[in-house]
Amino acid sequence: MEQVTKLAGQRAVVIFGTSSCCMCHTVTSLLRDIGANPTMVGLDEHPRGKEMEKALVRLLGRNPAVPAVFIGGRLVGCTDKVMSLHLGGKLVPLLRNAGAVWV
Repeated sequence: MEQVTKLAGQRAVVIFGTSSCCMCHTVTSLLRDIGANPTMVGLDEHPRGKEMEKALVRLLGRNPAVPAVFIGGRLVGCTDKVMSLHLGGKLVPLLRNAGAVWV
């Protein structure tokens, strides 16, 4: 859990995912289209990926736990939560407050 928290706090937007996860790519594309530059942590490529994935499963209460999106160092959730925030007009202000976008 410590590694997840540390990585999540290093950038304005951090996505924990896997290279084969289509929803990880979808969320990443959405955030890029908005103007954010998310950092992707590939759990299938990271040396401590399995350990971090287990921590995310516990944190989110779901398996698979990807994509797990952190904005401003705080857990936002998975795809459904990010999309809900976006459709509700709350994602951009959240990104703005975290310093991820300036528009």
